Parts: sequence; structure tokens; C-alpha cells
Amino acid sequence: MSFNTALSGLQAASIDLSTTSNNIANVATTGFKYSRAEFGDIFAVSPFGNSPTAVGNGVQVDNVSQQFSQGNLRFTDASLDMAISGQGYFVISQDQVGASFSYSRAGEFRVNADGYIVNNDGQFLQTFPVDGSGNVTSTSLNTTTALQLPTSTGSPQPTNEIEIGLNLSASSTGLDPALFDPAQSTTFTNSTSSTVFDSLGESHVMSYYFVKDLQGSGTNALPGDPNQWQVFTYLDGAPQDVAGGNTISHPNGSPPVNINQDSAQLSFLADGSYNVSTPATLTSDPIALSNGANDLVITHDFANNGTTQYAANFSVNTLDPNGFSTGRLTGLDISEEGLVRASYTNGTSIPLGKIAMADFPNSQGLANVGSASWTETIGSGSVISGEAGSGRFGLIQSGALEASNVDLTQQLVNLITAQRNFQANARSIETANTLTQTIIQIR
Repeated sequence: MSFNTALSGLQAASIDLSTTSNNIANVATTGFKYSRAEFGDIFAVSPFGNSPTAVGNGVQVDNVSQQFSQGNLRFTDASLDMAISGQGYFVISQDQVGASFSYSRAGEFRVNADGYIVNNDGQFLQTFPVDGSGNVTSTSLNTTTALQLPTSTGSPQPTNEIEIGLNLSASSTGLDPALFDPAQSTTFTNSTSSTVFDSLGESHVMSYYFVKDLQGSGTNALPGDPNQWQVFTYLDGAPQDVAGGNTISHPNGSPPVNINQDSAQLSFLADGSYNVSTPATLTSDPIALSNGANDLVITHDFANNGTTQYAANFSVNTLDPNGFSTGRLTGLDISEEGLVRASYTNGTSIPLGKIAMADFPNSQGLANVGSASWTETIGSGSVISGEAGSGRFGLIQSGALEASNVDLTQQLVNLITAQRNFQANARSIETANTLTQTIIQIR
């Protein structure tokens, strides 16, 4: 009996040594969770035995349980390095389809040859689908997709609206709009320009010239109104008409030749605010282009972006055209909530997905499959999916990795303790052997 008891001790101490050695070996493994050997005594008696005098039969390993405490965060320069601060796991799949999942705390991700985000084992990071504003449309793991980075934004979008907010100085000297000439800076009060795009993605320059109206010229003008301006629009240096604009004319040369230029009227109230009784937005007549692109029709929105006429200097506060050309991928941004946005050379930023998070009622019931990854079991309970930062889930730190939660000092102490236990059980076998030899030698 003593041999078997001591042997069970040797086996238990050996497992303890192996568990501790494995912890020490993985002290630098990203996302690793240390394990602890848990023991129980063996006490076998019959139902009718005298238990107060019964002797135990040794020890057994009840469980080798992983401890899922948070590891320290180690910051890096790579945006695809991610750490979870709090509860939860990354959802990864062996294939792009996501037929089966495993769950990991190791956030060392990279881009593979096909543009997919994968870990060091080539497993695909899963994301929830999002709409154009970055809002998640479903948090079911059945709807997740492998995250892939598009290298371009796809088809160009032509500009059809420009939001304009500026201050036209009330102190400016009035000029005669009929004398306007974009080549002569003395014939206009202020100017600004913006880049717009056509349906083929080619860029053009839309220019605005503002003339404080000295005479209140134009079809709908108020003669002598000091709160009235004329705005002339040009595309790539060519004058453009606006729907409902004013035709400004003046004779040039001898004999006189009428030069017509269509302008739009901007008027203001006595308090400097935009007069909404005039058109809030101005729409250009269709602009024909020579490169085969569709005609440009652009709405110029002055009223809804804080256009004013104060005594302050001329200033442009908003000049924001929509539309864009095709662009190349320049960067990736990952928020604390796991929203992945791709940035492109054309200035666009596109939400690609939201990193899927998973958790379990009992993490210690998960099956360890290596590489700091686990799979669901009956003991873990059913997977719970959700967004980072909501409910039970922690936040995602981009540019950081979760270090192993192994306390090296504690593990070295455990190693010494396990070694002593092994030696003590070996001595028990040696002592039992000596006693047996003594009995055998009795005559």
C-alpha cells in the first residue's frame, strides 16, 4: 500500500513540475494563460468500514486549470497588434467562410497575401458587419466575415454638392459687377477655390469670385443695397452659369460688344446673417466635360453652413465638396470599440467591420488548442457574442499586445516546491523498500 501511495505522490509531483515548467516556458508568449495543477486525496473505504482509523491511499490530480486573469499590456508600433483590456476573446477561423471558430487572447495580427487579417497561424480574424456609418447590423457569429482590406475605394463618386461657410467682410468697398474680370484682382472683392471630381474620378478646380455689389446690379437686385454680393463660379478657369442667376452685362470696346457673365446673388440681413429669402442653395447649370465624363451638376450650399457678412476680415470656415476619385490604402484605424476604418489617398475613410468579441459562462471549461487559443466545450457553456465595450466585454487597445499572465517569481517558487515534493515521495518509496527488505530477511 505504501508503494502505491508514494507512487501517486510521485505522479502528482511530476504533473505539477510539468505544469510549472510549461508556465515558465511560456512566460513570453502573447496572450498565454498560466495553468495550475489541482490535487485531491484518495480515500477508499467500504460503507461499513471504520473510517476514523482508515488511512488514505495517496493523491490524484483533479484538474489542471488555466487561470484567465488579465496580462499586462505591452505597447508596440503596429496598428494590427491588438490587446483586449477586460473580458472577452477574439474570434478566429481556420477559413474565410468561418465554418468553425476558435477564441484567442493573442492579438498578433498581420495582412496576408490576399489582404485578409490573420494571426501567426494563418487563422482569419472575424468581424461583425457594419453600415456606412460604422454601426453594427448584427452581432450573431453566424453573420461574421473574415476582415479583408480593400486596396482601393473602388468606383469614383462625382461631386454634386459643396458646403460653403464663409464671412464676407461688411467693411469691403463695393465694386461694379459688370466690370468683373477674374484676371484682374481689382475687379472682385474676394476669391476661393476647391477641388471637385467628375464621374471618371478626374479632379477639377471650382473657383468662386465674390463682388460686393456697389450698384445692386442684376435682375432681382435691390439698387444700392450694401448687403448684397454677386458670386461668379468658374470650373478650370471657364465661367459657369447657375440656375436662376443674374446676367451681368457691360459694353466693351468701340463699337461696343456686350460681354455677358452669369452670377448668383447673395444677400444678408442687417445683423450680418444670411438672408434665407434669397436662394439657400445655388445649382450650377449642367457642365459639359471634354474627357467623356458625365456632365457635372453641383449645388453650392451657402445658407446652411454659417455664411455671414460681419465687419471681420474675409474668412473661409467651411469649403467641403463631396465626391472623390479612386484612392490607395494609406492607413488603418481601430477604435476601442473595435471599429476598423480604412483611410485612402483620396481622403475617404471607410468602415470595414467591427471586431467580433466572444465570452463564455465558464472560461476554465474551454479546451486549449494551443497558440493561446481555445474552443468551446460543454463545460465552458455556450458562446456569448457582442461588441467590445458593451455589456461584459472589455475594450480593444490597438498598437498593444497582452503579455502572458505568468508571474515568473511565483512559478520558480512553485518549481522548487514541486521538486521537493517529488524528492519526498521518492524517499517514501525508498523507505518502503527498506521495510520490505527487512521483512523478507526475517527468518
